[in-house]
Amino acid sequence: MNLKPLKQFGQNYLQDKNTILKITNRFAPQKEDFILEIGPGQGALTEEISKITSNYLAVEIDSRVIENLQTQYPNVLFYNEDFLKFDFNKIQSDKKIRVIGNIPYNITAPILFKLIENHSKINDAILMVQLEVAERLSAKQRTKDYGILSVILNYFADVKLEFKISRNVFFPKPNVDSAIISIKFRDFHILSKDESIFIQFVKTAFSKRRKTLKNSLSNSIFESYFKNNIAFDFSKRAEELSTEEFVNLSNIYTANLWQKKEQQQNM
Repeated sequence: MNLKPLKQFGQNYLQDKNTILKITNRFAPQKEDFILEIGPGQGALTEEISKITSNYLAVEIDSRVIENLQTQYPNVLFYNEDFLKFDFNKIQSDKKIRVIGNIPYNITAPILFKLIENHSKINDAILMVQLEVAERLSAKQRTKDYGILSVILNYFADVKLEFKISRNVFFPKPNVDSAIISIKFRDFHILSKDESIFIQFVKTAFSKRRKTLKNSLSNSIFESYFKNNIAFDFSKRAEELSTEEFVNLSNIYTANLWQKKEQQQNM
């Protein structure tokens, strides 16, 4: 099927068979797996993986390819919709889902947050992303690439940059190289009292990346930290904090918030 890739959907079709097989082998699909593919496009990955399992659904926004995909891969359930609006409750599976996709680079962060929101239903994911983004996602504490997504994703999962992919294996050829990242959602060893507050705290802490935490958190809902006797050095910068430290600090704020609400209810 000879279709012109659409820029509005961030489409760059993967064409190199060796690269397709390398990704499939790293994903290592099993017959009993329940698989969700994000953006199958013209079916480069679908062709290989659908040979192995029939517990397979795919979400594709481009209506031009749906009929052809359904004809070629009748054992795959295709949804013609925007993945960012996809309802995970549609998925009827007793097993946790495995996710794979060559995702649009312009919406990488929203897709990752979509997976995070549904992490309890997902076992793992193999995603193709821009190389620079892959380096940020897998970045370690006290490095220049360590940031919001590094911290938040590391809370929910183990993340690894698996291998790089040349821009030359796509049509049209993008201006950047790509990489495969693996995301293994985990059973928590550190627990946030309120994950939404934890995420908000991380975003606020990195809002002024080169400033101290004291400066970054000022004029925010977290400013009250400075009025309490918290045994923490707020002269540090966000990139110096571990995921555990972000969780602990957000938990202190959450506990104080709950205490205030309880006191107000008892008045």
